[in-house]
Amino acid sequence: MIGYEVYQHFNRKRAAVILTEEEFRENMRKVQVIDVREKPEFDAGHILGARNIPYSGFKTRMVEIRKDIPVYLYDQKKSMSGRAAVKLRKAGYTKIYRLKDGYQNWNGKIKKK
Repeated sequence: MIGYEVYQHFNRKRAAVILTEEEFRENMRKVQVIDVREKPEFDAGHILGARNIPYSGFKTRMVEIRKDIPVYLYDQKKSMSGRAAVKLRKAGYTKIYRLKDGYQNWNGKIKKK
């Protein structure tokens, strides 16, 4: 069981480049910013410009994400975005990035519904 957890950790780490908030902000206007949290969390507040594709339906909805434009993923902390990154990598996406500390530590512009 511990071996599987270690494998998953490294698999998530290899699937995407981890970005600091500053790095994430630098290019976010040129990329696809995807929030993988559930809709109620997204509606309560999300990074300005982000689209919501919840992890619970990610496998079926990831076809909405273009392969030719870099993908920036985030969630509340970073566990779901890691799993989403693995799914994208397996589907042939190559430019995948994750927000290091998740939305909970985001200091940039946000939008609430």
